[in-house]
Amino acid sequence: MDTLSQLAAIASPNHFIGGQRVASSEVFLDRSPIDGSVIAEVARGRELEADMAVAAAEVGFRTWSKFSKERRSETLLRLADLIDEHRDELAELETVDNGALLRSHRQGVMPRVAQNFRFFGQWLLGLDHPDFETRGHTNHVSWDPAGVCVLITPWNAPLMLATWKVAPALAAGNSVVLKPAEWSPLTASVLGDLTLEAGIPEGVFNVVQGFGSEVGAALVGDGRIARISFTGSVPTARAIARSAAENITPLSFELGGKSPTIIFGDADLDLAVDIAVEQFDNAGQVCLAGTRILVEEEIADLFIARLLQRTAGLRQGDPREMTTDIGPQIHGDHVVRIEGFLERAAHRGLTPAIGGGRNEDLGGWYFRPTIFVDPPSDCEIVQEEIFGPVLTVQRFHGEQTAIQLANSTKYGLAATVVTSSKERADRVAGEVVAGTVWVNCFYVRDLQAPFGGSKLSGVGREGGNWSFDFYCNLKTTVTSPKGW
Repeated sequence: MDTLSQLAAIASPNHFIGGQRVASSEVFLDRSPIDGSVIAEVARGRELEADMAVAAAEVGFRTWSKFSKERRSETLLRLADLIDEHRDELAELETVDNGALLRSHRQGVMPRVAQNFRFFGQWLLGLDHPDFETRGHTNHVSWDPAGVCVLITPWNAPLMLATWKVAPALAAGNSVVLKPAEWSPLTASVLGDLTLEAGIPEGVFNVVQGFGSEVGAALVGDGRIARISFTGSVPTARAIARSAAENITPLSFELGGKSPTIIFGDADLDLAVDIAVEQFDNAGQVCLAGTRILVEEEIADLFIARLLQRTAGLRQGDPREMTTDIGPQIHGDHVVRIEGFLERAAHRGLTPAIGGGRNEDLGGWYFRPTIFVDPPSDCEIVQEEIFGPVLTVQRFHGEQTAIQLANSTKYGLAATVVTSSKERADRVAGEVVAGTVWVNCFYVRDLQAPFGGSKLSGVGREGGNWSFDFYCNLKTTVTSPKGW
């Protein structure tokens, strides 16, 4: 057994339903982006497995929802500790399964996975609204567990993005059916084992493997579901919303992005270039990435020269190597999708200033960091989410033009502003349509803050009380002062 297969063997390829491993009559192949090799044959769930998982979650909910806040908190904190204990194994497994950098998984991603449970396990204890009076009557607000939650998560940061949803859903007293992405399914499987070890009752956390059009469709159309949370593409969100509409199931969507990075002439140039290069993180497979670089004309030539130089120096290769800056794309099909964007750009006469195709030296699913300079605003590579290591750089004159360009797509997930003027930063942040605006920084996210997108980038917000508002049934109890 080779190294990749040994790591994949840490996780079961079967579903995790009611605390038990459940096989299916069919499987699908899970390939490592590192070299395209098959690392697991994973159970391919359909309607039967979806029904089993929801039924198990209903049973688990009846137990877990009766746990006190304190007991739920203690259990989730134990789970956070277990994740910390297994950080290295989880990091290595996820690197093999989705191709992101091992150093990032060790240093940032897996600690954040544990923090997701630790934060919501602690926040739960302070969840409160002061009682208030109405004509002598007392109003009391409570957050009651909603029921079975279906959580459908993406492949680009599998365990971190899953636990952004799992942690608050469980903290709220709900049970969960998690459907991870079929291109990176393995760490979700390990999480199932850890929940049992932490003391979470059987049936409270379930994992069903498979394809969205099969088991995912069965889950979101189930009338027993209390909440659906999804991170992924706009077309899939539309399909989920149509299914959920039949039962009027509440939804939370975090969808695509085509975020701007706005660099003004008074910006710290070193900082601006650093932030621009950060947009290649995870081989460009980050929904928040500010892939539309907007730079003020007076510094554009110098900025572009510096950015191209830095990009040329990025080291692409095996993500398990600590010196690697950019690893592979997630899957061969996704590489073909990225290539399609560049082929259509070429038909419009657009040529990248750097990159522009697969890395021939590495082969496989490695795509070179690519930058287009001065493409027209209406072209596809500026308007649509590519989800790969492809940046566009456009020049602008003046603040209002920058804002107009920033708001010129159908998305509104995030934005970054680089300037030495606080007044300008405040003005621009106030006018840009985005769920998160970073000023002179990138990708700083506190779980206390509301997170989500505007326009086609999403519906709803999660984080802090916003998560509990979604994953709970809020109730107001009004008590008369008379009759006791």
